Amino acid sequence: MSTLWYQSRGRRIVVAVTSPTTSPTSPPTEHGSTLTTAGLLTLLLGAALPLVDFFIVNVALPAIGADLGANTATLELVIAGYGVTYAVLLVPGGRLGDAYGRKRLFKIGLAAFTVTSLGCGLAANIEVLVAARVAQAAAAALLLPQVLSVIQASTYGEHRSRAMGRYGANAGLSMIAGQLLGGVLVAADIAGLGWRPIFLVNVPIGLLGLLATRSVPESRSRDPLRVDLAGTALLGAALLCLLIPLTEGRALGWPAWTPASLAAVPLLLVALAVTQRRAERSGRVPLLPPTVLRVPSMRRGLAVTSVFFTGFGAFMFVCAVTLQEGLGFGPLGAGLALAPLAFGFFAASLASTRLVSRFGQAVAPAGFMIQLAGLLLLLAVVLPGWPGVTVLYLLPATLLCGVGQGLAVTTLFRLVLSGVPADSAGLGSGVLATTQQAALALGVGTLGSLFAEIAVSVGLREAFGLVIGLQAVLTVLVTVLGRALPDPRGGQEEAASDL
Repeated sequence: MSTLWYQSRGRRIVVAVTSPTTSPTSPPTEHGSTLTTAGLLTLLLGAALPLVDFFIVNVALPAIGADLGANTATLELVIAGYGVTYAVLLVPGGRLGDAYGRKRLFKIGLAAFTVTSLGCGLAANIEVLVAARVAQAAAAALLLPQVLSVIQASTYGEHRSRAMGRYGANAGLSMIAGQLLGGVLVAADIAGLGWRPIFLVNVPIGLLGLLATRSVPESRSRDPLRVDLAGTALLGAALLCLLIPLTEGRALGWPAWTPASLAAVPLLLVALAVTQRRAERSGRVPLLPPTVLRVPSMRRGLAVTSVFFTGFGAFMFVCAVTLQEGLGFGPLGAGLALAPLAFGFFAASLASTRLVSRFGQAVAPAGFMIQLAGLLLLLAVVLPGWPGVTVLYLLPATLLCGVGQGLAVTTLFRLVLSGVPADSAGLGSGVLATTQQAALALGVGTLGSLFAEIAVSVGLREAFGLVIGLQAVLTVLVTVLGRALPDPRGGQEEAASDL
């Protein structure tokens, strides 16, 4: 048993108590389990469901709005409500798996995701759908953290490398499948159900996954971290107080509670910061450990991550609405138009590791610049040709965006975590994932709300041009910020000197 300390401002702070670590070539010691091929495929199937779901829902948004009579602002909650819930519960979900068994939480999460998918598919109105999506996000937060945890606990050496590679490929293929499957299912209008099969398709797949979970080995941490209830509640309250007024305020005529809710956000964030520092000083590990946030690569990288994923969340939402309601593509056409983005993201992600080994930190800014070129090309094609643009004309722009995003995101995550000590990699990954998901949700809530406002008052063409133009500006900003990130080839010297 060993205690992990950080030296910060003259004080030694306990961050985690860890079990003795094994060498990378030693078999895992937790219950002596080894992950079989069947077990890995089961984990990847479970991981694919929420990943596919994120992209499949974007394509179906206009059909959902037309069927349930929902305006654009309320449709934002279908995406943003899911994102906020997932962001807040992701780290607690991982800690529950450490404490009560990762296989057990994987099964619970998969079963809950299956049931909530059925609830989404049967939703009679938009309010029920939003509530079901929130519950679905909570299920995903129980399910997904267990996948990497089981891989880490039950594999080693080359077996672990192959498993992690397949996990990455699974994420990329899920992105592609979501874009195409969403368009196909909505366009097919199976049994007259319209958009509902995008959720109902999860039910038989989820049941199949549950039957296969017997092949997944059980594991748990010897010293699990407690769930930070206060931090989780305060972060969730802050995000909701920001999101709800921004998405619903305009449609409701900005009632008195909307400015009051927005005014509460900084107060809640201050309270969150105080509770996180207090928890860390008392020897507990909070939701967002302040000492981890002071690592230079984390501090700078999270700023880049926040800006980038705010733009990305808005981009996916705005494109889904514009392609169908503005350019008249229909769900299948919209899926085909965005498919090159997914293919480009997947291919660039695979190439990024080799490129970083050769060019280091420069790969992330290069990816941002490629994305910028794609955004500018998209504006140059769509705005002059509106509304007569065809899918074929959009393919080069969406492909460029995907390649740039794939290079930037994969490299960015590596850069952000490069200065975090190895024993704290799990803590750093949790903070990074929480930031990513919160930014995606807030991108829909902020820039998506601006898009809805301009679309109603001026027009869809102008709203699309403004929001994509703003994302181009954000891309320039993250390119500049990205140059301050450390070179991952330089090891952890910077972190060591700063702690």
